[in-house]
Amino acid sequence: MRQVDGILWDNDGVLVDTERLFYQSNRELFLPFGIDLSELDFFNWYLSDNCGAWHLLEHLGLDEARVVQLREGRNRRYAELLLGAAVEPIAGVGELLSALAARVPMCVVTSSTGSHFALIHSRLDLLRHFRFVLTAEHYTNSKPSPEPYLLGLEKLGLAAERCVVVEDSPRGLQAATAAGIRCIVLRNELTRHYDFPGAWRIADNVAGLHAELAALTGAAH
Repeated sequence: MRQVDGILWDNDGVLVDTERLFYQSNRELFLPFGIDLSELDFFNWYLSDNCGAWHLLEHLGLDEARVVQLREGRNRRYAELLLGAAVEPIAGVGELLSALAARVPMCVVTSSTGSHFALIHSRLDLLRHFRFVLTAEHYTNSKPSPEPYLLGLEKLGLAAERCVVVEDSPRGLQAATAAGIRCIVLRNELTRHYDFPGAWRIADNVAGLHAELAALTGAAH
């Protein structure tokens, strides 16, 4: 018996292997200022708190206008990295989406901008499995606010208790939980050290995620 009526997916680190490119673009930003942004810093400030490391620049005396300019430069550099890289789906995700799409409606809820999201998926074939995509331009407050996932539920026309979210970051987990949706966390290289308290389930690979979602949807595994 099917236990969920809809699945809401994060994008970066869940559908596609892009988190390291975003980390690289941020690390390059801070290096000229003598700041070597570590993977742990990136996890704590971007994937957990969603605050970025901009406070480090403010402490150097840079004003808000300069910080905005640097953030725009970071975004351009990230776009360059996306264009130059062979962005690939997370191994096994394409097959998983194919198995699920005919059984339950699905959508993507991401903190990425629409332009970055379009670059990521321009050479991929994953979006045909989803009813719609919500990017940063579609809502006011980003994750860990529940707003993105509440909007996703509204557009799906489904109740929170009949859905599940697939995430890879603490702030994504917090957003899903605040929206009242069960959350399965798919760990990756940048998040393997974290316990994800409050997650409904944790999968260490796509095979494990497939097993969890197959049990909820009645899809073959």
